Amino acid sequence: MPLFRLPRIVPVTAALLGLATLAGCTLITRTMSDGITSVITPYRVEVVQGNVVTREQIAAIKPGTQRARVRDVLGSPLLADPFHAQRWDYVFVIRRQGTEPQQRSVVVLFDGDVVKSVQAPDLPSELEFVASISRPSRGEVPKLELTDEERKNLPLPPKVETAAAAAVPQGAVRNYPPLEAP
Repeated sequence: MPLFRLPRIVPVTAALLGLATLAGCTLITRTMSDGITSVITPYRVEVVQGNVVTREQIAAIKPGTQRARVRDVLGSPLLADPFHAQRWDYVFVIRRQGTEPQQRSVVVLFDGDVVKSVQAPDLPSELEFVASISRPSRGEVPKLELTDEERKNLPLPPKVETAAAAAVPQGAVRNYPPLEAP
């Protein structure tokens, strides 16, 4: 027979108190996380994959162009399947936070070692591409060059003493023996 027996209400009360504490922690955590994530967004890495191919580059590739020239102009293809050696796929994908993802695909078909056809729908020019990936500037662009009038108004630099005055030795003059025998 146990010497000391707890009333049944104590374990039940302890269990209810523990459950209430856990429920309160969950409620507080959920409220804090909703509040914090609505204000602070996590950093997401920009993902850039593939080759950028522009209108100017495709203009240099015409039917009859050699395979080596295509590689020089467009770079190595993202997909060069050994089972479809006559087809090179150039795919470009960029995903940046705050902008729509961009995806483009260019297919170059060969007949032997020369270009047969190029499938390149809706490619941007180089300037359009740079504009699409550039972030807007935050403020005024700094001025990088002075006008002729501003150059004339600059103060003249101070005059430097002549080299002869600076070459006069100061302090004791030592006589050293010659390095070579006469």
